[in-house]
Amino acid sequence: MRNFRELKVWEKSHAFVLGVYRATRRFPDDERYGLTSQVRRSSASVPSNLAEGCGRRTDKDLAHFCDIAMGSACEAEYQLILAKDLEYIDIELHRKLEDQLLEIKRMLSSFTSAVRARSDQ
Repeated sequence: MRNFRELKVWEKSHAFVLGVYRATRRFPDDERYGLTSQVRRSSASVPSNLAEGCGRRTDKDLAHFCDIAMGSACEAEYQLILAKDLEYIDIELHRKLEDQLLEIKRMLSSFTSAVRARSDQ
């Protein structure tokens, strides 16, 4: 078992979720159960799946949860594009969140590759 809190990618993804929650406070009330909920869930799914994967016994299991985290990151990426296009967030905020997310995706990809290489030994 690994301590997920020691992972830099977990730290960055947790900070990203906090930013998403702050940004979505400004979304229209009629989106509370729509886009607001969706983007919050997909964003929170990234560090949540990293935490769950770290609690598993094998590197193979951890890699599986990293794959799920990557899928959630891609889902959040689209939902933020939609929020920008609907003018729920401005271009500057979108760019900031997208930059964070792209860094997380790069880190997650590298981490997953390292975990897979370790599990193949």
